[in-house]
Amino acid sequence: MTDQPPVWTRDQIASPCINICVIHPTERICTGCLRTIEEITTWSRMSHDARAAIMGALPERAPRLKKRRGGRAARTGER
Repeated sequence: MTDQPPVWTRDQIASPCINICVIHPTERICTGCLRTIEEITTWSRMSHDARAAIMGALPERAPRLKKRRGGRAARTGER
């Protein structure tokens, strides 16, 4: 066995990943979990407090992906 700590323990904040891993081209956040690429890649090494801060910020990011860019309003200029 190794002396390395386990990758995940029950008292840690679990990843918000929902296996829809697509980075939005303009917002630069994952359309599934709403994290940035940097947050995704460093998640396993983050402290509990850093993870909690990100989890708290995720709901505020969702509206950034809700903007419609097409449809009737775009064609007629009714924005």
